[in-house]
Amino acid sequence: MSLNTPLVLIGPAATGKSTLGKLVAAGIGVPFGDIDEVAEPYYEEAGWTLEKLSQRSSAVGRVAAEREWEVARAHAVRRVLEDNPNAVIALGAGHTSYQDELHFRQVKNALNGVPCVLLVLPSLERAEALRTLRARSLESKATDWIRSGHDFLAEWIDDEGTRELATETLITNDEAPETSAERVVALLSRARP
Repeated sequence: MSLNTPLVLIGPAATGKSTLGKLVAAGIGVPFGDIDEVAEPYYEEAGWTLEKLSQRSSAVGRVAAEREWEVARAHAVRRVLEDNPNAVIALGAGHTSYQDELHFRQVKNALNGVPCVLLVLPSLERAEALRTLRARSLESKATDWIRSGHDFLAEWIDDEGTRELATETLITNDEAPETSAERVVALLSRARP
């Protein structure tokens, strides 16, 4: 089975978007793209690099630097979608969470033609989701996502803009990624015209 329309996976860090995206892409016979792996050239088009983000974090603090970097993240989302029109795409948590309304609207417009923007969460219960994602983040990336007293993981879980971008929500609980992928493939099959 091959779909002519992309799927975009969104959500906080450690929800399994990349793992799920690879499985779904293989299941429907389309390419997979992870924005965290391909975004650097797009950030550069907007005048940013990960090195510049690090330098700005040292100069003004991580929270302020993340806000400055929104322009590059929004640009990267648009460009990744343009360059991968028939792919399953995973967007890192910060790529859908914006404080600046202009950047949020740019991402919303870029996602406008995507038939399925799937918000992936381990639980609808906030405290349980936060606990699960914090444990996964510590295990897989050795970070709790708290910087200078700011909890980015909580910010991403609570972000209303991310929820607004989603056309569907997938609650994975403790199920195996392969089971979640089967559910997503079934969802996409039902959504086909």
